[in-house]
Amino acid sequence: MIEAATARRAMPAMAPVGRQRAMVDFLRAMVLDPHSNAERFHAVFLDRHNSYLGDAPMGNGGIDRLSLRMREVLGRALSHDAQGILIAHNHPSGHCRPSQIDIDATSRLKAVAKALDIELLDHLIFTHDAVYSMRAGGKL
Repeated sequence: MIEAATARRAMPAMAPVGRQRAMVDFLRAMVLDPHSNAERFHAVFLDRHNSYLGDAPMGNGGIDRLSLRMREVLGRALSHDAQGILIAHNHPSGHCRPSQIDIDATSRLKAVAKALDIELLDHLIFTHDAVYSMRAGGKL
Protein backbone atom coordinates (compact mmCIF):
# COMPACT_ATOMS: atom_id res chain seq x y z
CA MET A 1 0.00 0.00 0.00
CA ILE A 2 1.66 3.21 -1.19
CA GLU A 3 0.02 5.48 1.39
CA ALA A 4 1.29 3.33 4.25
CA ALA A 5 4.84 3.43 2.95
CA THR A 6 4.65 7.22 2.62
CA ALA A 7 3.35 7.55 6.19
CA ARG A 8 6.13 5.31 7.48
CA ARG A 9 8.88 7.37 5.83
CA ALA A 10 7.43 10.73 6.93
CA MET A 11 6.67 9.90 10.55
CA PRO A 12 10.11 9.58 12.20
CA ALA A 13 11.27 12.98 10.90
CA MET A 14 8.34 14.86 12.41
CA ALA A 15 7.90 16.28 15.88
CA PRO A 16 5.52 14.25 18.10
CA VAL A 17 2.55 16.59 17.51
CA GLY A 18 3.13 16.53 13.76
CA ARG A 19 3.45 12.77 13.85
CA GLN A 20 0.16 12.43 15.71
CA ARG A 21 -1.57 14.70 13.19
CA ALA A 22 -0.11 12.70 10.29
CA MET A 23 -1.40 9.46 11.84
CA VAL A 24 -4.91 10.90 12.32
CA ASP A 25 -4.92 12.10 8.71
CA PHE A 26 -3.68 8.71 7.52
CA LEU A 27 -6.37 6.82 9.45
CA ARG A 28 -9.06 9.23 8.25
CA ALA A 29 -8.07 8.41 4.67
CA MET A 30 -8.15 4.68 5.41
CA VAL A 31 -11.63 4.51 6.97
CA LEU A 32 -13.58 7.23 5.16
CA ASP A 33 -14.81 6.41 1.68
CA PRO A 34 -17.04 8.99 0.00
CA HIS A 35 -18.47 6.26 -2.23
CA SER A 36 -19.51 3.87 0.54
CA ASN A 37 -21.88 3.85 3.49
CA ALA A 38 -20.22 0.82 5.08
CA GLU A 39 -18.29 0.87 8.34
CA ARG A 40 -14.57 0.32 7.85
CA PHE A 41 -11.92 -0.58 10.44
CA HIS A 42 -8.18 -0.05 10.22
CA ALA A 43 -5.30 -0.86 12.59
CA VAL A 44 -1.80 0.59 12.81
CA PHE A 45 0.96 -1.35 14.53
CA LEU A 46 3.70 0.50 16.41
CA ASP A 47 6.96 -0.34 18.15
CA ARG A 48 7.92 0.67 21.69
CA HIS A 49 8.85 4.17 20.45
CA ASN A 50 5.45 4.50 18.73
CA SER A 51 7.13 4.28 15.35
CA TYR A 52 5.20 2.76 12.47
CA LEU A 53 5.63 -0.98 11.83
CA GLY A 54 2.67 -1.65 9.55
CA ASP A 55 -1.05 -1.26 9.07
CA ALA A 56 -4.01 -3.21 7.71
CA PRO A 57 -7.74 -2.96 7.10
CA MET A 58 -9.26 -5.35 9.61
CA GLY A 59 -13.06 -5.42 9.46
CA ASN A 60 -16.10 -5.62 7.23
CA GLY A 61 -19.28 -3.80 7.96
CA GLY A 62 -22.62 -2.50 6.90
CA ILE A 63 -24.13 0.90 7.46
CA ASP A 64 -24.50 0.45 11.22
CA ARG A 65 -22.45 -2.61 12.20
CA LEU A 66 -18.92 -3.89 11.88
CA SER A 67 -17.70 -7.46 12.11
CA LEU A 68 -14.25 -7.66 13.62
CA ARG A 69 -12.24 -10.59 14.94
CA MET A 70 -9.81 -9.69 17.73
CA ARG A 71 -7.78 -12.75 16.82
CA GLU A 72 -6.96 -11.18 13.44
CA VAL A 73 -6.03 -7.79 14.93
CA LEU A 74 -3.81 -9.26 17.63
CA GLY A 75 -2.37 -11.91 15.33
CA ARG A 76 -1.28 -9.18 12.93
CA ALA A 77 0.15 -7.17 15.85
CA LEU A 78 2.16 -10.19 16.98
CA SER A 79 3.43 -10.81 13.45
CA HIS A 80 4.83 -7.24 13.45
CA ASP A 81 6.19 -7.70 17.00
CA ALA A 82 4.16 -4.58 17.81
CA GLN A 83 4.05 -3.16 21.28
CA GLY A 84 1.29 -0.69 20.47
CA ILE A 85 -1.88 -0.65 18.37
CA LEU A 86 -3.87 2.31 17.17
CA ILE A 87 -7.29 1.44 15.78
CA ALA A 88 -9.91 3.44 13.94
CA HIS A 89 -13.27 3.00 12.33
CA ASN A 90 -15.90 5.20 10.77
CA HIS A 91 -19.52 5.92 11.60
CA PRO A 92 -21.37 6.46 8.31
CA SER A 93 -24.35 7.70 10.35
CA GLY A 94 -22.47 10.93 11.06
CA HIS A 95 -22.65 10.41 14.85
CA CYS A 96 -19.09 10.55 16.14
CA ARG A 97 -19.62 9.28 19.69
CA PRO A 98 -18.84 5.62 20.44
CA SER A 99 -21.76 3.25 20.85
CA GLN A 100 -21.92 0.92 23.84
CA ILE A 101 -20.85 -1.88 21.48
CA ASP A 102 -17.79 0.20 20.51
CA ILE A 103 -16.94 0.79 24.17
CA ASP A 104 -17.37 -2.86 25.16
CA ALA A 105 -15.39 -4.22 22.20
CA THR A 106 -12.59 -1.73 22.81
CA SER A 107 -12.43 -2.69 26.46
CA ARG A 108 -12.18 -6.38 25.55
CA LEU A 109 -9.51 -5.72 22.92
CA LYS A 110 -7.52 -3.63 25.41
CA ALA A 111 -7.63 -6.40 28.04
CA VAL A 112 -6.59 -9.17 25.64
CA ALA A 113 -3.85 -6.99 24.12
CA LYS A 114 -2.52 -6.17 27.58
CA ALA A 115 -2.23 -9.89 28.35
CA LEU A 116 0.01 -10.10 25.26
CA ASP A 117 2.13 -7.09 26.37
CA ILE A 118 0.60 -4.90 23.67
CA GLU A 119 -0.85 -1.50 24.52
CA LEU A 120 -4.02 -0.29 22.84
CA LEU A 121 -3.02 3.36 22.42
CA ASP A 122 -6.30 4.75 21.13
CA HIS A 123 -9.47 3.99 19.23
CA LEU A 124 -10.50 6.78 16.87
CA ILE A 125 -13.99 7.11 15.43
CA PHE A 126 -14.34 9.17 12.27
CA THR A 127 -17.23 10.85 10.53
CA HIS A 128 -16.83 13.11 7.52
CA ASP A 129 -16.92 16.14 9.86
CA ALA A 130 -15.24 15.00 13.08
CA VAL A 131 -13.02 12.54 14.92
CA TYR A 132 -13.52 11.15 18.42
CA SER A 133 -10.63 9.78 20.49
CA MET A 134 -11.75 7.17 23.00
CA ARG A 135 -8.59 7.84 25.04
CA ALA A 136 -9.20 11.61 25.20
CA GLY A 137 -12.90 10.96 25.87
CA GLY A 138 -12.08 8.76 28.88
CA LYS A 139 -13.51 5.59 27.28
CA LEU A 140 -10.17 3.77 27.00
